[in-house]
Amino acid sequence: MKRRERFRRVLITLYHYLTFFLLIGFLITCCMMLFLNRLSMELDIVFDRESISAAAELTFLNVLLLSFICTSIDAIRRRVTVKRPVKRITCATERMINGDFSVRIKPMPFMGSEGNFNEIINCLNKMAQELSGTESLRSDFIADVSHEIKTPLAVIQNYGVLLQQPGLTEEAGREYAQTVTLASSRLADLVSNILKLNKLENQQIFPAAAEYDLSEQLCEYLLSYADVWEKKGLNIETDIEDGVKVFSDSELLGIVWNNLFSNAIKFTEPGGTVSVSLKSQGQTVTVSVADTGCGISKETGTKIFDKFYQGDTSHSAQGNGLGLALVKRVVDITGSEMSVESELGKGSKFTVTLKNNK
Repeated sequence: MKRRERFRRVLITLYHYLTFFLLIGFLITCCMMLFLNRLSMELDIVFDRESISAAAELTFLNVLLLSFICTSIDAIRRRVTVKRPVKRITCATERMINGDFSVRIKPMPFMGSEGNFNEIINCLNKMAQELSGTESLRSDFIADVSHEIKTPLAVIQNYGVLLQQPGLTEEAGREYAQTVTLASSRLADLVSNILKLNKLENQQIFPAAAEYDLSEQLCEYLLSYADVWEKKGLNIETDIEDGVKVFSDSELLGIVWNNLFSNAIKFTEPGGTVSVSLKSQGQTVTVSVADTGCGISKETGTKIFDKFYQGDTSHSAQGNGLGLALVKRVVDITGSEMSVESELGKGSKFTVTLKNNK
C-alpha cells in the first residue's frame, strides 16, 4: 500500500509538472516569437540558424526551470491550503464515526486555506455539537427508562416469589396479586407513553384535524376520574362553556386533558379542590386546569416538561414522569400554547390556548 501511494504521488507530481511545462512553454514561445518578429521588422535584423538554435536551447532550459519552480510553489500551496484542512476534517470525521462527538475542528487561517473550508469546518462543528447533545439525551433516556422499568419489574418479581410460598392465606394472596397487577399496569403505561412520545418526537404522528365538540370531550375525560376524586373526597369545580367547537386533532388533545386531569387529582390532597374551565373568545379557546395541591417551586418549574422528571417524589409510584413531556409535545405539534402558574404549597394552574382556525 505504501509503494502504491508513493507511486501515485509521483504520478501526480509529474502530471502537475507537465501541466506547468506545457503552459509555460506555450506562453514563452508565443511571447518570444512575437518579440523576435517585431524586432526583426523594426531593426531589419536577420537571425541565422545558430542564433535561433542557441536561443531555443536557452529558452527550453528556462521553461524547465520555471516549470520546476512553479510546481514546487504549487505543491507548497496545496499542502498548506488544501491538504492541511482536508487532513483536519478527515481526522475529525473519523473520530465522529467512532462515536467521539466531543471533537471540534479549529478553523483555518484565511491566508492559509481556502475560505470555503472554514464553512465546511463550521458545519461539521455544529453537527458534532448536535450529535453530542443527542447522544447525551439518548444515554440519559436509556438510563431513565432502565431505572423506571426496573422498579415495577422488581415489585412483580418479589411478589411473584411471595405468591409461591406454601401456606399463603387467601387474603394475603389477593393482596400480593393486586400489587402485581398494579405494577404490571404501571409498566404497561410506561411502555405505552414511551412509544407515544417516541412517535411524537420523531414526527411519526401527524395531526388529523377535524371539527369536534371540546366541551363534551372535557366532560368525558373529567368524569372518567369520578371514582378517584370521590375516593379522595375532592371538590370539583367546573366552568365549561357549552357547545364550544374546535378544529383540531381530538385524539392528541385527549392526551393533554387526560394528563392534566390526572396530575391535578394526583397532587391534590384529600378535601382539596380541582377546577376546570373552558372559555372561547373569537378565534381562541382557553382551557384551564387548576388545583389546590402541593404546587411547584421555581426550580422544579423549569424541569417539569423533561422526560422522567418528577418534582414530587412522594407520588412517584403513581406515575412515570412522561405525562407533561407528552403534553408539551402535543401542544407544540397542534400549534397551541401553554402557560403554567404555580406557588409552592398553594397549587398549580395549567392553561392551554387553542387557535380555533380551519
